[in-house]
Amino acid sequence: MEIDRPDVVAEVEAAFARYEAALVANDTAALDALFHPDARTIRYGIGENLYGIDEIRAFRTARSPVGLARRLDRTQITAYGNDLAIAATLFYRDSIPGKVGRQMQTWARFADGWRVVAAHVSVIDAK
Repeated sequence: MEIDRPDVVAEVEAAFARYEAALVANDTAALDALFHPDARTIRYGIGENLYGIDEIRAFRTARSPVGLARRLDRTQITAYGNDLAIAATLFYRDSIPGKVGRQMQTWARFADGWRVVAAHVSVIDAK
């Protein structure tokens, strides 16, 4: 298996950038399009455990659009072969001073493009 093929990493970086732009803009349609529409797609959030695209969509629809701006740090994307990648980043929000957020996403390539199939978000004290 080839790790970190430059073309694959670039594709996932572009998908990750679309995700980040949609997140801070609260563009729920774009966010929905970036998650694999399947009952097996999982998103563990800061205060929620979401199983399946329906629960993820319901969360996104109900979420407040206030305070979503954030700064990313130490973003790393690692591609495994042609069709799987992991994106990991730290994030900081002015709305949660003294905390650092951690986000990991598993991206898979489908016929219609790269989609998140699993995500985990958590927040801890900044050190």
